[in-house]
Amino acid sequence: MVEGYLERAGEKVARCLMAREGLLARDWSYDYSVVFRGMEMLYHLTGDAAYRDYVLNSLDQMVDSSGHMRGYRREAFNLDYLCLGKDILWCLRETGEEKYRLAAKALYSQLEEQPRTSDGGFWHKQVYPYQMWLDGQHMAVPFYVEAAKTFGEEEKVVDALRQLVLAWEHTLDPVTGLPCHGWDEQKVQIWADPETGRARHAWGRAVGWYMVALADTLSQVDPGVTGYREVLEIFGTLTCRLLAIRQEGVWLQVLDCPGRCGNYLESSGSSQMVYAMLRGARAGLLPEDVEREAMESYRALQRQFLGRMRSGEYFIAKCCQGAGLGGSGGRDGSFDYYISETVTSFDLKGTGAFIQAASEAERREMNVC
Repeated sequence: MVEGYLERAGEKVARCLMAREGLLARDWSYDYSVVFRGMEMLYHLTGDAAYRDYVLNSLDQMVDSSGHMRGYRREAFNLDYLCLGKDILWCLRETGEEKYRLAAKALYSQLEEQPRTSDGGFWHKQVYPYQMWLDGQHMAVPFYVEAAKTFGEEEKVVDALRQLVLAWEHTLDPVTGLPCHGWDEQKVQIWADPETGRARHAWGRAVGWYMVALADTLSQVDPGVTGYREVLEIFGTLTCRLLAIRQEGVWLQVLDCPGRCGNYLESSGSSQMVYAMLRGARAGLLPEDVEREAMESYRALQRQFLGRMRSGEYFIAKCCQGAGLGGSGGRDGSFDYYISETVTSFDLKGTGAFIQAASEAERREMNVC
């Protein structure tokens, strides 16, 4: 790991990622959005057009003049596919190109027909019926809010906020005070508790996804909107709980299993939590002391996860490559499952989340509002 504190770490990591990966234009992947959001933040922070052009040039290759998005399949009703919608709307604001408006409208229209639970929560995917996952809150809700405002349907913001509340109510474990990875309304999945429908554990990155969804959604919603205060209370409650369970300044792969053999400090979820807390503090959504605590955790991110090759290339280590619930691969939601997933470096999710956290931290260091 890098010794000492690295200034402008977000930019240095971003530059290395761009050189290593080239344009991200191979598939319609939520991983790309995590990186793009970091680049967009760096552009607005520094004014360096290289970050702007990286996003625009990547998405320009994936969206044709008619708004068709290579790799997007509406019929899958997959919330993951909506994550790039935030970046499509960003490209629309930056360029005014009609193809981005058409693409954003197509993604937004998916939500009109997205299958729902009996109380109105979006299914995570068509192939995961009656299931709400914390991951999906990040993929869909901030985009839902922004698109509703963009297309003149601000009344739908209430429904977007309701998604965050339902996810919290259904996944919260009252014993640990943490939301579990997902919830099955029918209570039949192998990973679901037969009485509550909740998944067994609080997976770090799932909670990180949810924290980012809370921060990014609340930052663009008027406080008078129905549901705002309820979501704001959830944000504050979960932030307080997460700060209390840090390990060496950051967070574990399985949050509700401290001390269990095999559990480890994980970079992507930790970076997401730091970003969300710093973003929330900047927007006045969280108490002032959260900023100080989150900045301490940002420095811990560097100590724990920021590495440098002999070639000089910076990278983020100790990232869970992927985890989910159900489907193939023994994804039973157990502790043993979560710690068995591949741990890697150079992962787009971990790297992008770190860039986002660093952008917020460096905003304070540079005294930029």
